[in-house]
Amino acid sequence: MIDLDLTEEQRLLEQSVREWGARAVAPKIRELDREHRFDRNILPQMAEMGLLGCSVPPEYGGAGMDYISLGIVSEELEYVDTSLRVIISVHAGLNCLSLLAWGTEDQKQRYLVPQAQGKKIATYGLTEPAAGSDVRGIQTVALKKGDRYFVTGEKMWISLADVADNFLVFAWTDLDKKRQRDTSGISAFIIERGFKGFSSATLKEKWGILAGNTGSFKMEDVEVPAENLVGKEGEGFKIAMFALDQGRYTVAAGATGLIRACRDASAAYALERKTFGQRIAEHQLVKEMIAGMESDYQASRLLWLRAGFLKNAGRRNTRETGLAKWFSTVASERCAGDAVQIHGANGYSDEYPVGRFYRNCKGAVIYEGTREIHKLMQADYVLGFRQDKATRCELPAIK
Repeated sequence: MIDLDLTEEQRLLEQSVREWGARAVAPKIRELDREHRFDRNILPQMAEMGLLGCSVPPEYGGAGMDYISLGIVSEELEYVDTSLRVIISVHAGLNCLSLLAWGTEDQKQRYLVPQAQGKKIATYGLTEPAAGSDVRGIQTVALKKGDRYFVTGEKMWISLADVADNFLVFAWTDLDKKRQRDTSGISAFIIERGFKGFSSATLKEKWGILAGNTGSFKMEDVEVPAENLVGKEGEGFKIAMFALDQGRYTVAAGATGLIRACRDASAAYALERKTFGQRIAEHQLVKEMIAGMESDYQASRLLWLRAGFLKNAGRRNTRETGLAKWFSTVASERCAGDAVQIHGANGYSDEYPVGRFYRNCKGAVIYEGTREIHKLMQADYVLGFRQDKATRCELPAIK
């Protein structure tokens, strides 16, 4: 049975993140977006609030919150701007929770603890210039020589590429399986920015999430100690898919926050703007669009709460998380489009936030599984073509 009421601790978290975002970030986000500038000063503030290690246990430097709390943080941050939620997605979701589930005790002490404390920033490196949804298409290789791996390749569309200290990187360790496109030949590694042969660059031609840092990184025979192999050789694909369960969850909750931001901005504008002698809030077609935003918000929130409930129980949630991510991101695109429409010509100007919402929402419809990939996944579940089997990579239950 799911209890839809938040606990007192969760409500306090929701309130504190909401107040911090409104006070510390909202007043300057338009300027940051205009200047295509990532504000690094946000990171220590998030660390101080315990957000960067939100669902990491205290023994590994985290705040020890449950996964519903992770969803709350994601929703509240994206309500202010998508760039804030992206930090949580790649650092806390894709990287930290993967190390929590798959890392050795040594890796947790050396990497997870400082990351959860916010002393180090982390991200995730799977996508490449010629490989996105098709993971089998990655070209990065890691060749073992003695007690070292030498990693060569390039990753693209990486959030925090020019900011992160640590990178969870996926590469082929079995070249025969690479030729066969057999994902059991992929492995996962922790790579530090300071490793020789590593370099990164910021992508400056983005259309949206302009206040966030996105880029690429290259590895030219980067020497990686064998103890930085995450899991066993050949488990990289499993780790990557596990990580996406966590990242997609934060994306789903974040998109829900963007829908709420579209709804609130549209309602406020509709109550002020007048046409044909009356407020546009009194026009039926405007009401229809605002009603659609409310419907999409409530449905999206229920979907990510359902996925969070399963995570708290330590149960497999790939299907539910994927559905939440697909529905909420597509809904956010619809709501952002309607928000611009309600604002009319003003919606086409960055004097109002809805244009930024519209630019920001599109990325989530593409990354961490395009809407088309998620459609196929959900159909395959219904048709019985796809079944998820539980593995040791499940997160610890939080009662």
